[in-house]
Amino acid sequence: MNPSACEKKTAAVSPLKGKRIIIAKPGLDGHDAGAKVIALTLRDAGADVIYTGLRKTPEYIARIAIDEDADALGLSILSGSHCELVSATIDHLRRMGGSDIQVFVGGTIPAHDLDQLRSLGVVAIFTAEMKLADVVASLAKHLQS
Repeated sequence: MNPSACEKKTAAVSPLKGKRIIIAKPGLDGHDAGAKVIALTLRDAGADVIYTGLRKTPEYIARIAIDEDADALGLSILSGSHCELVSATIDHLRRMGGSDIQVFVGGTIPAHDLDQLRSLGVVAIFTAEMKLADVVASLAKHLQS
């Protein structure tokens, strides 16, 4: 069945329509303005977004992602402990049966840590310099059904 013109237009305007995305702030970092901007941007792109709030444990975040049947989990980390927090969160996801959930990371991420994060299973890494439209396009590409 061919999509109608209206369906094509909706897909172009809402590239994340039908996707369920969790945005979380693991660890002790108390700055969440960037996480909220991403959550609103993804919502405006059609995603069903759940923001877990500040200072959540990796285990809690993984449980929420699984309980909410998330397609993706975004971790916002500004504290410098991104490698440890991402590793712990992905370990919990795997142990709880959520290895199919795509994990992306945003925040203050030094270039020398990018390869390590990717080796942990992170599908995309976003920094403050990136345009919001590029974040949406990247996630839409990674979450294609």
